[in-house]
Amino acid sequence: MATTLTGAGPRLWAPARQRSFRLLWLGQSLSLLGDGFSYIAFSWMTLTLTGSTLALGYVLAFQAVPRALLTLVGGSLGDTWSPRTLMVCSSWARAVLMAAVGLGGLTGTLQLWMLCAAAAAFGAVDAFFQPARVSILPSVVDKETLTSANALLGAGARVSAVLGPATGGLVVALSQAPVAFLVDAVCFALCGLCVARIRTAPREKEAADPDSGAPSPEAGAGDSLAARIRAGVRYAWRDPRIRTMLAVDTAVNFCYAGPFTIGFATLARTSLDGGSATLGLLNGALAGGAILGTLAGGAVGGRPRVGLLIAGLAGWLAAGMALLGVLDHPAAAVGTVLVMGFAIGFQGVFGLSWIQRNIPQSVLGRVISVDMVLGYAVAPVSLIACGALAQIGTGVMFAGVALVLALTALGVLASGSVRAMR
Repeated sequence: MATTLTGAGPRLWAPARQRSFRLLWLGQSLSLLGDGFSYIAFSWMTLTLTGSTLALGYVLAFQAVPRALLTLVGGSLGDTWSPRTLMVCSSWARAVLMAAVGLGGLTGTLQLWMLCAAAAAFGAVDAFFQPARVSILPSVVDKETLTSANALLGAGARVSAVLGPATGGLVVALSQAPVAFLVDAVCFALCGLCVARIRTAPREKEAADPDSGAPSPEAGAGDSLAARIRAGVRYAWRDPRIRTMLAVDTAVNFCYAGPFTIGFATLARTSLDGGSATLGLLNGALAGGAILGTLAGGAVGGRPRVGLLIAGLAGWLAAGMALLGVLDHPAAAVGTVLVMGFAIGFQGVFGLSWIQRNIPQSVLGRVISVDMVLGYAVAPVSLIACGALAQIGTGVMFAGVALVLALTALGVLASGSVRAMR
């Protein structure tokens, strides 16, 4: 089916006519808004109690490590049980945790070890929500509206990621940190109520694509959790198309973690000489471009060559990174970042829809969790590598990242099965 813009508006908003999708959209947005709240609340409460940035590092690490370690478990359980059940239980568990921390702060009984324990528990239960929120979608909408549904969910997620920390900071400024925890608890409780009311279609029995090279979805899967996780990893590894998707996602995450944090800050302070205002503009351009690209992807009809889109994204980002390394005008840098964000949002809609459309639901959660874990793993590597390269020079750092992305694009184009993906 050829890609067309005919009827772009009705196509984009078609999933919103379904009640279950509206509930999923609202629930996911509330959860991600709560995640942004929790970051601000944990940070400010820790600094209020201790005044120590080292203690803050401990608290945030206690939250991040369990999330990374348990995401594969969450993906496997989502394939075994129901993604909706995991989302509901995770949301209500986070609501209880946030309410307990908030009440502890208001009564003056909260201590640092309690914050660390709450952060660890929060990260652990959040690991069960994240894969489930992606793997549930094929049971809520039909395959023909997956792209539009992902666009609306993606736009809501990106807006929530911006509003969450900003609103959390405002609540703390107008009241105090414990109140932010209580507001956070309300967000998660409402998320659980929304998701609990979603109606999902029965899970279909699906066989693997014989031309993909991947094993049967349940090949090698045993009754144990570890066996199921291993089967999911093998399934993702043996399909060259999935391997390519995971590799490109990992490369893009590499770009987000280091270049879009350390790189932006260094660029704003040195080459562009614009300070914090320029840093804010760069981050705003990235987020705004990604939202526009996500919505544009959802409005496009048909099923374009996803493999070519993947290669195009990697090449486009490589060119953008190379430009950022030599630009010295703030407006030009902001425009470049805006276009890069647009490409990330546009391709992301089709890439995620391809995964949901082509991977059997019996293994979908595990494949998604593998993708998430790779993102978690590459982020600190990117931060360290970009920090080291930035000491040599901002241009050197961006050039190194551009080289990685260019090689990724060439690797994608070298695979005929990936180029043919739709």
